[in-house]
Amino acid sequence: MLAGTVAPPVRPVRSALSVLALLAALLGVGIPAAGPAHAAVPDRWGFAFLDNPTPPPAYVPDTTRQWGSWPSPATNPVRVDQLGTGSYVVHFPLIAGPGGIAHATAVGRTGSWCQVRGWATAGTGQDVTVSCHRPGGAPEDTRFTVLYTTSSGVPSPAGGSYGYLYSDASGAVLTQYNSAGAVNAVSHGGSGVWKAWLPGLGASTPVGNIEVTAVDPVQGARCKVADWAPAASGQTVVVNCYNAANALYDTRWTLSYSVKRAVHGPALPPKLFGYLWFNGTVPAGTNYNSTGPANTLSGSVPYTVNLPNVAVPSDTAQVTAFGSGPDYCGLAAPWARSSGTANLYPLCFNGSGSPIASRFFTAFTSAY
Repeated sequence: MLAGTVAPPVRPVRSALSVLALLAALLGVGIPAAGPAHAAVPDRWGFAFLDNPTPPPAYVPDTTRQWGSWPSPATNPVRVDQLGTGSYVVHFPLIAGPGGIAHATAVGRTGSWCQVRGWATAGTGQDVTVSCHRPGGAPEDTRFTVLYTTSSGVPSPAGGSYGYLYSDASGAVLTQYNSAGAVNAVSHGGSGVWKAWLPGLGASTPVGNIEVTAVDPVQGARCKVADWAPAASGQTVVVNCYNAANALYDTRWTLSYSVKRAVHGPALPPKLFGYLWFNGTVPAGTNYNSTGPANTLSGSVPYTVNLPNVAVPSDTAQVTAFGSGPDYCGLAAPWARSSGTANLYPLCFNGSGSPIASRFFTAFTSAY
């Protein structure tokens, strides 16, 4: 339900007929080969929250907001090194391997945003490089959440569905996963505009959660969900990316889509997770809490998303803006925990970095 929410104009989700038109544009897109089958989904994953924007070398960030699939994460933590102003490398231990995707979300009220610059195997671990920027594009030391995950194979039915892709600027799919065993695809439109197609996932009405992150090793970039067209045959998502001057911009990006699954892909565990899409209203299928009760939304600058019963450390959150134009969203502050309830504080900004009421997706998960 909504309480005291200042709602921006609602842009309706496209009809099923529009979906068919969008799918026609995808014909002829090169399709990558599917990866080898594995038993686990995801195969490897980790998340963290950098609570100190100027960390000393080999800094261990907030231990209540980091976890991963490697042995003994409580005693073998994530570490972060700062490479320069607004530039960081996050070291996830013991999950080395190719593929996967990463997401990052800025945490603060100054209008800064964070993006991924890239990720790569480093010895036995996986390094994710993140850069953060103030309005106008200059690097800025900023707190952020970061997530890495990789999946393969078709899981046994466990409820829900999940898919992701990593696209280069041309629309070529660099890595992808689809829990239905289908193959995701991307088509490139005009500058800074793409259509992603995730077949076999979701439903004909809006269900689930979408997260998108820019991946650019050169300059500041932001990506968002510009539109979403659900269909029984799969999901079409329009992605727009912008440079620091708020112009549509060709860059790489990641996208993940989850239905009754945590943001990094698994069904159970974790047992404690949730998500919410605000599009002027909150469609029922996009308001999910794994423990049963509905999440609630209140406020606007920032919003408060209340998720009952799921706040058990360690945990993490991501936010992605929705709609046309260069506005973007992050978290105003780290999520709060109270009597098992998690309170997230999405905060959105216009292209100049001023706080505004806007639309967004947000996802939260515990490790358990």
